[in-house]
Amino acid sequence: MDKIRTRYAPSPTGRMHVGNLRTALYAYLIAKHEGGDFLLRIEDTDQERYVEGAVEIIYRTMEKTGLIHDEGPDKDKGVGPYVQSERQAQGIYLEYAKLLIERGEAYYCFCDKERLSSLTQTVAGKEINIYDKHCLHLSKEEAEGKLKSGIPYVIRQNNPTEGTTTFHDEIYGDITVDNTELDDMILIKSDGYPTYNFANVVDDHLMGITHVVRGNEYLSSSPKYNRLYEAFGWEVPVYVHCPLITDEDHHKLSKRSGHSSYEDLVEQGFLSEAIVNFVALLGWSPEGTEEIFSLEDLIRVFDYKHLSKSPAVFDYTKLKWMNGEYMKAMDFDRFYQMAEPYLKKVIKKSLDLKKIAEMVKTRIEVFPDIEGMIDFFEELPAYDTSMYIHKKMKTTEESSLEVLEELLPLVEEQEAFNNDSLYQMLVSYVEKKGCKNGYAMWPIRTAVSGKQMTPAGATEIMEILGKEESIRRIQKGIELLKDAGSK
Repeated sequence: MDKIRTRYAPSPTGRMHVGNLRTALYAYLIAKHEGGDFLLRIEDTDQERYVEGAVEIIYRTMEKTGLIHDEGPDKDKGVGPYVQSERQAQGIYLEYAKLLIERGEAYYCFCDKERLSSLTQTVAGKEINIYDKHCLHLSKEEAEGKLKSGIPYVIRQNNPTEGTTTFHDEIYGDITVDNTELDDMILIKSDGYPTYNFANVVDDHLMGITHVVRGNEYLSSSPKYNRLYEAFGWEVPVYVHCPLITDEDHHKLSKRSGHSSYEDLVEQGFLSEAIVNFVALLGWSPEGTEEIFSLEDLIRVFDYKHLSKSPAVFDYTKLKWMNGEYMKAMDFDRFYQMAEPYLKKVIKKSLDLKKIAEMVKTRIEVFPDIEGMIDFFEELPAYDTSMYIHKKMKTTEESSLEVLEELLPLVEEQEAFNNDSLYQMLVSYVEKKGCKNGYAMWPIRTAVSGKQMTPAGATEIMEILGKEESIRRIQKGIELLKDAGSK
């Protein structure tokens, strides 16, 4: 078999949708699994949808996710340009459209908007427009006369109206459509630009693409692609159509979900490698139960024949869990570099941010989780004294007040104010009092944090807060409990 060549061919219309990222990832994995080439092609023929800066977004996303292309606009290996508007300027598409006209597989169409609107029909409650081949019957001389007169035109594909066309997809198998459904689609628009479908076929052939990966919304138009390949006498590539991605309510994943693009997810605190891992599993199942895969792992184990036909559900909770697993395994220096802005957003005091980062590293799923977990370091929150009551620890407001009043002078006497020394002091207190650790630890942790859930124990928190602030907070706890007891 020839070397596998796949491509990712996005339109520069904004942020990269999760579905487009999956298309790029699968195309990359199919090529790399077999030692093939992965190409990047920019499909900018739809000038109305072009968004300024979108090409830079594509490059940045590809780089951050590790999907490095072997060929593209910045890496021409002899089959470029890799930007469709540049290819259009060279006349490539018009040249191939005229070749089809010569073969009787396409024709000039000069019909105006009024005539075309008259061809609208209602089928199954939907308005559709099926062209009636009116201009196919123009003689060569008539067509040339209209061209010379400067009458606007498009070039249409000449599809058969009888028989069927069968198209094969690696996931969905053989799909046969009645040729009456094909319609004579436009190949070259009146502005001289090719349509998406036509440019796709011409470019894929000229660039030697062997496998085409795309969403299953293109299944219905695939027979038209096949007719074009056959009209040119070209080999049809292997088609791999990916299942639909839905939200948890089984609706198509849209911008309204708030997490439909790669950049949305990065802004929400997700790691690139976790996003790639998660997206790989949206429609593909590996053998076994393992779910955490690096990009190198995916290259090794990916087999597109294990793709599902069923819609893939974007499970946000699962993505958060997966991201948390990646955070736990992260190198601390890299974690701290990424976590630092979130830490500094909350903590303005001169505290040991690295120690705080160590506390939260294994406890968060996304970076924004940090803020609500550490805000008590900056300022003791207002809290209800009922938090001192803990059935398992056998603590009450009264017992907590007693513990804090007994511990306060010990904390004030403490010279070495680090976690180990503080912990030893508390253990000694517990042993003398003849109670369980939690009986003393729970009240003091509540007093210094004002929270039921903290990223670390009482003594670790106290070490970071320092002696003066720890004493102030314990005194505040005593004051609150006394007030509650007098009511």
